[in-house]
Amino acid sequence: MAALAAGFAVGIGCRREEKIKLEPTDEGSATLMTTAHAADPRSSVQLVKGFHAIEQNSWRWTMGKFAVTLRPPAGSAEKGATLALKFSIPDAVLKKMKSTTLSASVQGTPVGNKSYTAPGEYTFTTDVPAALLKGDAVVAEYSLDRFLPAGAVDARELGVVFISTGLESK
Repeated sequence: MAALAAGFAVGIGCRREEKIKLEPTDEGSATLMTTAHAADPRSSVQLVKGFHAIEQNSWRWTMGKFAVTLRPPAGSAEKGATLALKFSIPDAVLKKMKSTTLSASVQGTPVGNKSYTAPGEYTFTTDVPAALLKGDAVVAEYSLDRFLPAGAVDARELGVVFISTGLESK
């Protein structure tokens, strides 16, 4: 047993240390943007929950609740910003829901809501107080009070057709 321990100790002492070589990777090149677009592959890492796969290289269905990580624009920690969501509600969806209310929050704090009763393309905007825009990243969460559950017209839960969302300087 003592010989085994001595051999183990000698083996440890004879090993050469391998030098660690630092190499750049693509992971470090991802930059958080102030606006996330459904059609931009660079934005896909910012779409943190509630999004389906991209369709026709230009849009995505959301679920009833969805969230995006955004970089606050320069100066927004002092002046605040405007949160904008570009989306559409197809006629076939609204016929089943009759209406829906979109609510938004930033960093868990409600910042606005609006009801929609007609199909079409929309831009929802709401002010975001400066106090919510501290740091390098914020999470904007959206929820719909009415959406199509999985199996109603599709195997997926369907909310709205997402185009983009972002924070704009005031």
